[in-house]
Amino acid sequence: MRDKWTELSVYEVDLSQYRPVYAPKDFLEVLISLKSSNYRSVESEGSWDFTQIPLKVKTLSELRQLYKELARGESVIGTNSYNSPNPYFNALESERITLGEKVLHSKHAPVAQEFLKKGSPRCLRGKIWCQVLGSEATADNNKYFDQLKTSVLTYDLLIDKLTIKDVQLTASNDDQYFVFEDLLYQILLCFSRDTEILSIFEHSSASPLYGPLKNKNTNTENLVVYPPSGVIPFHGFTMYATPFCYLYEDVIALYFTFRAFYLRYFYHLHQVSSNEQGILSLCILFYRLLQRYEPQLFLHFKTIHIHPIKIVFKWIMRCFSGHLPPDQILYLWDIILAYDSLEIISVLAVAILSFRRENLMQVDTLQNVEAVIADLSSINVMTLLQFALMRD
Repeated sequence: MRDKWTELSVYEVDLSQYRPVYAPKDFLEVLISLKSSNYRSVESEGSWDFTQIPLKVKTLSELRQLYKELARGESVIGTNSYNSPNPYFNALESERITLGEKVLHSKHAPVAQEFLKKGSPRCLRGKIWCQVLGSEATADNNKYFDQLKTSVLTYDLLIDKLTIKDVQLTASNDDQYFVFEDLLYQILLCFSRDTEILSIFEHSSASPLYGPLKNKNTNTENLVVYPPSGVIPFHGFTMYATPFCYLYEDVIALYFTFRAFYLRYFYHLHQVSSNEQGILSLCILFYRLLQRYEPQLFLHFKTIHIHPIKIVFKWIMRCFSGHLPPDQILYLWDIILAYDSLEIISVLAVAILSFRRENLMQVDTLQNVEAVIADLSSINVMTLLQFALMRD
């Protein structure tokens, strides 16, 4: 592996006996099965309430207050295709580039965060994100990444096989990301050794796994966190890292920005918690928005016995990575960073179903429903979000 560190895609290892530990559909089954003995659903079919745990989520009015710039329909980067020769949007982009350079010069994260509320030009996005997340390249970061790399090359862990397998099953088969395969191996293998990731467990009911040191008994003093990061990759975990490959050529800048994003947002998407940013709350938010603002579509799903959350769960859990084109994912993640909230994911999931409503109402099997929403390449994220937040 040491000799092929920059071209790990040609590193030969037999992975035929390895399978992902779990997939999004397995995690969804766990969430749907959660119940509270203190709560009884109003509906006779309790399973259609998605969860028997009553968590408070925002209403559309509250979401409008949070995302007020989008809800007011203000001009934002991303509502127009880069291939469309519209003089107005060209002028808007030039104006945003000029303003963005001033924002970078300020070196102040809240200013950069405010700037992102109207989208970032592609040429500045990587630097703006670094400023918001505090992930700028430093000598200490370079040294730390070298230590992670040394750990990967020195110790052969089972988790490495799962990581490599996941890259092969996801990014390697995606025409948008396969060219970054070597880079993704480096990033994700180093991530598995990064003990800074353990900080996510400090304010969580979850805890990392422990295992005994090799050739040692199972006494407490011989137990260590496994893997060192505390995170076991599920099927599709790689997709959290893939969009960052479009932002950075430097592997170290890529790694620390990805890590910062994970520590702030992504870990919420594969942990069970009552946090309003957690996957459980995001699913409930989706469910209630769909029921309230698309009642006919909601009733149609119920009539044909298809739970709507099963259709969109992969979108939510992967933060749409691998489902939307890379440029649209980056616009979406601009908004996540700008407002410091993952709730926009649920809003977008409802907006996409609304956009495809006419076709969805004409199908009555899960296979055909999935076919209707399989191709999201024509989706314009910023336009749909504005539409969803401005609706009555």
